[in-house]
Amino acid sequence: MKELEYPFDSDYLLSKKKRIKKELLATDTKFIDKKIAVLGGGTTANIILMLELFLLNNGIRPEFYESEYNKYYEDAVFPNPELEEFAPDIIYVCTSNRNITSYPNLAMDMAAVDELLDAQYAKFETIWKTLAEKYNCPIIQNNFEMPLFRLLGNRDAYDYRGSMNFITRLNQRMYDYAMSTENFYICDINYISADYGLKEWSDPFYWYMYKYAMCVPAIPSLSFNVANIIKSLLGKNKKGFVLDLDNTLWGGVIGDDGVDGIVLGPEEAEGQAYTEFQRYLKAHQQLGIILNVDSKNDMENAIAGINHPDSEFQEKDFISIKANWDPKDKNFEDIASELTLLPESLVFVDDNPAERHIVTEQLKGVCAPELDNVVHYIQTIDRSGFFEATNISADDLKRNEMYQENAARAKLQSSFTDYGQYLDSLEMQAEIDSFAPVYMARIAQLTNKSNQFNLTTKRFTQTEIEETAADSNYVTLYGKLIDKFGDNGVVTVAIGHVDGDACDIDLWLMSCRVLKRDMEFAMMDELVARLKARGVKELRGHYLPTAKNKMVKNFYGDMGFTLVEEKEDGSSDWTLDLSGYENQNKHIKMN
Repeated sequence: MKELEYPFDSDYLLSKKKRIKKELLATDTKFIDKKIAVLGGGTTANIILMLELFLLNNGIRPEFYESEYNKYYEDAVFPNPELEEFAPDIIYVCTSNRNITSYPNLAMDMAAVDELLDAQYAKFETIWKTLAEKYNCPIIQNNFEMPLFRLLGNRDAYDYRGSMNFITRLNQRMYDYAMSTENFYICDINYISADYGLKEWSDPFYWYMYKYAMCVPAIPSLSFNVANIIKSLLGKNKKGFVLDLDNTLWGGVIGDDGVDGIVLGPEEAEGQAYTEFQRYLKAHQQLGIILNVDSKNDMENAIAGINHPDSEFQEKDFISIKANWDPKDKNFEDIASELTLLPESLVFVDDNPAERHIVTEQLKGVCAPELDNVVHYIQTIDRSGFFEATNISADDLKRNEMYQENAARAKLQSSFTDYGQYLDSLEMQAEIDSFAPVYMARIAQLTNKSNQFNLTTKRFTQTEIEETAADSNYVTLYGKLIDKFGDNGVVTVAIGHVDGDACDIDLWLMSCRVLKRDMEFAMMDELVARLKARGVKELRGHYLPTAKNKMVKNFYGDMGFTLVEEKEDGSSDWTLDLSGYENQNKHIKMN
């Protein structure tokens, strides 16, 4: 919903929240249901209402537990049958500097301030460790915003007795804990409040009147950021950009102005802005965010602009370049298809509002941030939270390289007339084994990101993945695929639930970038071998249809299963007698 994308109208969202919720629930979205506990150090009612809207807009339907006012510590640390029965999937500790109970005074020496700091921090660490032990789920914790006043003026920042210094040190303790602790995440209200405007954010009227630690108009900004963390944990991040060129990556129209006439580089203010924007976009490659071009241009002009002497880019920085006179929505769809991604996985960046409208109308779910002046491009895209980095896996860091390698594979494939010979030419090797600790984050990420080749579309947190791997009633498999072009990383996951001499496949998914490479056969061969070793005689498969996974509707039939039942909603149940199973993988060597 456009109203819930940055920059949003906070007053509108707060006043129309019931109507917006009703509209979101009325869509045909297949929601992920999650239980979220909000433990607040202040009033949280409207924070939860806004959080619900942003989550629904990301395909997540939350159920909330809300602590009583300022009972966050008691709810977390002491026995709490209600919260225990609720069994949260995610916990959000919504505190602020109003919940710091003691600050240094000028009579204290450094040792006394350190002791006070230890005591304030220990309270929060007790909360986190108790919650982690009880509920074993992701915990999101606000850090602390800067104080409303500075008793020491500018000295408050560096004097060990200053409130600003004290808060900064508390925050650093939180960051150290976050860096060393899995499933713990910081909601950076220190930054959010500064971005909003600290004076307005911390207007004390709202605390005195309603016990909100921020002004009511700022609530959507906080909830939006919390929602970004949650949707990232659940695999709802975007995966790349599709970029216009003229007046987006440089000023001017290269077809009219020529490569020497476009505005780019240090000579003038506007050119500096475009250069900085290019630098910002290119930095996303470090996170594995892929870059593509969709431009109404002649290819020759597009490449000349990309290779401009002051350009931050080279042609090789882009996975796909569509520079032609076709409709941009068609080019966009073609780019997504080439990448084996859903269109909504990509963000459309174009200065032209008409083009943005056409693409978002024709390709539902695609986000196209509103761009006005180039000096604001970075701020608009950055605040939109498309790529919230909760976990950064090795595969994320290599994603650009992997897509470039896929392009090389596609080029090689075009030179073969026999597909089997093409597969053999890739010199593929697979590593298939039980879930291993080193891959848990990537496995959880895959379960939440993979939509097309996903037979049941069940979603798992990393904690749930770890619990499943430790349960002897389950058979778990991950698959890595390596070929002569490079390492594709962990690309497929399967989970089977063993019950006597039968096993139900609870989850089977695969990254679309390795489709039709025989990896599914290699996984099936290994799964059957392990099940036979456990005395399992029957393997049962289940297909649950969504708008995105129609490509695997007949997967079990293709794998030799027998259809047991196909239901009115399109779901189906299948069975396979393992006694007559013969290995099907012909082109992949097993490590």
